[in-house]
Amino acid sequence: MKIYHYIDDFTAVANAVVTIGTFDGVHIGHRKIIADLKELAAESGGETVILTFFPHPRMILHPEDESLKLINTINEKAELLAELGVDHLIITPFSRDFSNQTAEDYIRDVLVNKIGTRKIVIGYDHRFGKDRQGSLADFLRLSPVYGFDVVEIPEQDINDIAVSSTRIRGALLNNDIEQANSFLGYPFFITGTVIRGDQIGRKIGYPTANILIEERYKLIPDDGIFAVKIRVEGFDLKGMAYIGQRPTVNGITRNIEVNIFDFNKEIYNQQVRMEFIHYVRGDIKFASLDELTAQLALDKIAVTKLLAE
Repeated sequence: MKIYHYIDDFTAVANAVVTIGTFDGVHIGHRKIIADLKELAAESGGETVILTFFPHPRMILHPEDESLKLINTINEKAELLAELGVDHLIITPFSRDFSNQTAEDYIRDVLVNKIGTRKIVIGYDHRFGKDRQGSLADFLRLSPVYGFDVVEIPEQDINDIAVSSTRIRGALLNNDIEQANSFLGYPFFITGTVIRGDQIGRKIGYPTANILIEERYKLIPDDGIFAVKIRVEGFDLKGMAYIGQRPTVNGITRNIEVNIFDFNKEIYNQQVRMEFIHYVRGDIKFASLDELTAQLALDKIAVTKLLAE
């Protein structure tokens, strides 16, 4: 898959089959649309193009609202779309100027002239352009003028996508990992950089890799212990992860840490991908490090069994 961070970097292709959206989660509902997109492209000998936006429009139009949490970072989303075999991903920087285009300017200048759209796959409720006045009706009205076909995504499919996204976010925030993963169609994951911690885990026999996630908008599950799979430096590994403020040692900041099983390489500053497979228990404040260590031994047994299933 080719990735473009500006619309001007894209050169129009023959028979472009295009869809537009945030595709947060790239979940089972999105995957149905992408499968349809690929089928339409194959029928016409065309190429698939997904047009998405970053920053998310809410980050620009409502910068004071920090409640927005997304299932995927933009890089995670690109990785997932590439795995599905999309030909082109255009990540358009969203701005107020961009949002102020009229519906016809957007369709003519961006979709037709820049991308070469011959088929647009779009939801019945899609809104775009200045004051979000553009709609499916504009696509249908202008399709004969600019020579492209409109394929409407049925209302039921759009509703399924909205419900799935809401359920995934809710499930993750409630640590219902199994439900979230069932709607995603793959294990929810985070990606981040391994940074130095205060070495408390090492002192009690459970060394952890501390993971820094720079994207503040990335949704993180609630505090607790999790059975996880880890990919780092080409290794596929297993471990138990912790999310929380480490109340036993009077921690202040919220940490993401993972004790990787049967692995002792130094991986500071390395990128790690951590997949959440099962939730084990909530965060607990223990009376001493000895009590914490005893519980971690039990947690490791539980996690090992869960990951062996």
